[in-house]
Amino acid sequence: MENKFFAHPTAVIDEGCEIGEGTKIWHFTHVMPNCKIGKGCNLGQNVVISPEVILGDNVKVQNNVSIYTGVTCDNDVFLGPSMVFTNVTNPRSAINRRDQYSKTHVGKGATIGANATIVCGHDIGPFAFIGAGSVVTKTVPAYALLVGNPAKQIGWMSEFGHRLDFNPQGQATCAESGENYVLENNIVRKV
Repeated sequence: MENKFFAHPTAVIDEGCEIGEGTKIWHFTHVMPNCKIGKGCNLGQNVVISPEVILGDNVKVQNNVSIYTGVTCDNDVFLGPSMVFTNVTNPRSAINRRDQYSKTHVGKGATIGANATIVCGHDIGPFAFIGAGSVVTKTVPAYALLVGNPAKQIGWMSEFGHRLDFNPQGQATCAESGENYVLENNIVRKV
């Protein structure tokens, strides 16, 4: 049976993986056992996908990204170059903590910038935007914009990736899409 995805000859894909149609897996990337990768994904060069990771459809994983066991990503997630997830809060080389992996979920449409680190056990909300080099040490709300180390929320982002400027009534419009958003009780929703 012919694969419905592309894998570069240097990629290593272990047994038991499910890989969706139209997905591309590039140079020196390793997809470990029992992963589920959706349709139309792109896994860049030198990516590591650990066992049992789940990626939705249209997930873009840039070069040198490590996605460890316990991580799940919804559709349309962007993982920038050299960003990393962790899965143990107190790792030690001499102590096996495989039974203590913490989970991290990345919501639909979220962006995690280059060289960012996501400390395990903290979910990233849908359409959140994590700036390059940020270190996320807490759960991130939907549409939130975070930067820094440790990452601090400095605003809100639209689904098209533009900063939202809310008026005193808690209303904002995306500069590119024209879509409207409302901010109520520190929660953003598209209207």
